[in-house]
Amino acid sequence: MEKSSRPSIQRWLLMMLSCFFLLTMIHAHRSPPPVKLHVTEEHVEIDNGIVKITLSNPTGMITSLGYKNITNILEYRFVEGRRGYYDIMWSKPDHNESYFDRLDCQSFRIIVETDDQVELSFTRTWHHFLDGEVPLNIDKRYIVLRGSSGFYSYANLEHMEGWPDLNIYEARIAFKLHQDMFHYMVISDDKQRMMPTDMDLKTGQHLSYKEAVWLTNSSNPRLRGEVDDKYQYSCDNKDNRVHGWISSKSNLKIGFWVITPSDEFRAGGPVKQDLTSHASSTSLAIFFSVHYAGEDFGVRLRDGERWNKVFGPVFMYLNSDSDSTSIWEDAKRQAAQETKNWPYDFPLSRDFPHSNQRGVVTGRLFVKDRAITPAISAYVGLAQPGDAGSWQTNSNGYQFWSQSDKRGHFSIKGVREGIYNLYAWVPGVIGDYKHHADIIVQPGSQVGMGNITYTPPRNGPTLWEIGIPDRTAAEFYVPDPAPHLVNRLYVNHTEKYRQYGLWERYTDLYPDQDLIYTVGVSDYHRDWFFAHVNSYVPTVWRIVFNTSEVIRRGRYTLRIALASSNMAEIQVRINKFKGTRPHFSTGLIGKDNAIARHGIHGLYRLYNVTVLGSQLVEGTNTIYLRQSRPSSPFIGVMYDYIRLEAPACASTNTTCVSNASWISNSLLFNLLLIYIFHFLASTFHPLIN
Repeated sequence: MEKSSRPSIQRWLLMMLSCFFLLTMIHAHRSPPPVKLHVTEEHVEIDNGIVKITLSNPTGMITSLGYKNITNILEYRFVEGRRGYYDIMWSKPDHNESYFDRLDCQSFRIIVETDDQVELSFTRTWHHFLDGEVPLNIDKRYIVLRGSSGFYSYANLEHMEGWPDLNIYEARIAFKLHQDMFHYMVISDDKQRMMPTDMDLKTGQHLSYKEAVWLTNSSNPRLRGEVDDKYQYSCDNKDNRVHGWISSKSNLKIGFWVITPSDEFRAGGPVKQDLTSHASSTSLAIFFSVHYAGEDFGVRLRDGERWNKVFGPVFMYLNSDSDSTSIWEDAKRQAAQETKNWPYDFPLSRDFPHSNQRGVVTGRLFVKDRAITPAISAYVGLAQPGDAGSWQTNSNGYQFWSQSDKRGHFSIKGVREGIYNLYAWVPGVIGDYKHHADIIVQPGSQVGMGNITYTPPRNGPTLWEIGIPDRTAAEFYVPDPAPHLVNRLYVNHTEKYRQYGLWERYTDLYPDQDLIYTVGVSDYHRDWFFAHVNSYVPTVWRIVFNTSEVIRRGRYTLRIALASSNMAEIQVRINKFKGTRPHFSTGLIGKDNAIARHGIHGLYRLYNVTVLGSQLVEGTNTIYLRQSRPSSPFIGVMYDYIRLEAPACASTNTTCVSNASWISNSLLFNLLLIYIFHFLASTFHPLIN
């Protein structure tokens, strides 16, 4: 029995060893290869077997991006410094000239090199003798992880104490893709299309500004006669998680995607608009820019202020499949995963805190406007201390935003250590909320705000309103474009306002007289033009309304919320126009240029105008809104919402007396009492004695 059992045991051991080696080989085959780093005098190459990124040494420009068996998906016909690069626009405060800087660096070092991760740093240091260069220390980082189908990048910009004053208007990463490969662009589910080539743009006809091109000689017959403009593909920060391109000349299509997992390092809050991808096979990771905000927007450093900010990381993702739909769906899944993983724990800069070094702020927001209700879908955020609404123009610091649920609960996660103000605005409610106390966030802390209440501006009941207080003009009448200036992507589209030249349709619709809106008769969806523009002459819009009873000594309130303004001035007159001075004027406001850039909104402004009851009549009244600056068709405003409120006493059935009159009458009454007292005292004084 022993002799016969030995061969069986040996065979069993041999089978077990064979299985072990087979499983080991399978595991080795499935396990991603290690990340490899190769450094030469002119280039640095990181390769993880899926992607291969080549960077110039020591400037840190992306010269080549390989994917699987494709050597380079970037535009190799451009010089190495124009394929993939950071750049900023900057100026000195006392100079009108601005400068473009690609942030080419002077030294390179390896932060970490393991089988699982390579992180590289390219740096440039400023010194006082470098007067012509931007006064910033620059640290550009690139990360490749094992098994990852892409690479991460972030940058730390630093301005030391005592350094010269500085304006920074724009900061971004730009990618110029191989134009023979990438023709199909995707911004969202409903914004994707075959795009014109660089030659199509060069041979087309430039329109009112250079970015807009009428494609008169496109190589693609389906695009011929359309208008292309990079601003047509802008979107809000909150909606800009992933965008990019899909190659069109291969059975195995390739996707290139810019994924931005967080808005914390962007500027201007969740509804700040900016560029994404556009023609010439260009993809952008915009950190901030003056677009849709104006030249006063951006980083402003004064009086030797010390400042540093980490921009990113963003993730450049590559994928492939046989059809474009599958590639896009996979890109969205990857973007969702990157967002879920934020804040990342693998970047090794000491200026980028990991998840366990961040805090959480929670609470519940209510709105008190005649009644107290939960603030539904409110945007609640933390930003640098400032006035209510100052987050719109905040670029120096970080911002952290969340939306409340149906019961008003909010949770702001992943907050960096610091001192913040808590801000909010509620769709459907005018104005901006700011919490009265500073919010101090420490590493790992959980700050509970409890119940907080926003009381929006209101002096009395609503007599009438025009529009929806949502900070856009999207609910108003947006016309069809001129037939020869169409971008077919936006025909029957929810973002119809992205079409070129819509400002010019105003004179087509109102050739003889300006817009007249009659409360109770007109419908703002069709009768209120989306932008108050002009054709080189001032335009006067009229709001006509009836009042059966006027509280003569009362104070009415006209609320005018603007969604955008560009070098405009709105003058308000009540019932009398000719020969009268404006009852109210905004003064010259705004430089967001959102009308020309098809933006439907820029920066939000709210004006509260007092209207005396003595200025109104029982019967028909007219409010005149005059746009008085007619120097360009792009000068104008977009209204968000307009409301007229009655005096507060109108809802209480009491006699309405102004505060000034009440004070005046009270003083007279008190003086009368004093006079009577002295008269009685002098009359009866002898009797008392």
